[in-house]
Amino acid sequence: MALRCLLVDDDAHFLESAMTLLQREGLQVDTASSGAQAAQRIGELRPDLVLLDIRLGEESGFTVARELHAAWPTEGPPGDAPKIILISTYSETDFGRLVEASPALGFIAKSSLSARAIRELIEGRASGP
Repeated sequence: MALRCLLVDDDAHFLESAMTLLQREGLQVDTASSGAQAAQRIGELRPDLVLLDIRLGEESGFTVARELHAAWPTEGPPGDAPKIILISTYSETDFGRLVEASPALGFIAKSSLSARAIRELIEGRASGP
């Protein structure tokens, strides 16, 4: 079964390009362009994964990640909540401590975004440090 992904970014060109790339690589991808739209879409789509831009227009991706995490229902299996991966054109070193302090699983630079990078991050975190 394909990994269901919600890609959240305020740049329409990036959304289109990244969605095309990830779909070619076998992921099911839907998009949102704001935190509010992401919150709505996450409830409708129930994705496995949320790829969330750190700089989401006027919004902080870190704040949106906390809001999405806090809003997820606590009933049901713990593994039911979507994993959140933060993305950015900046490098991880620019945001390392903030990523670690967030509810996100981790970080992928936009220049490295691929289904393989996503799976490696998920599998790496599943196996532990």
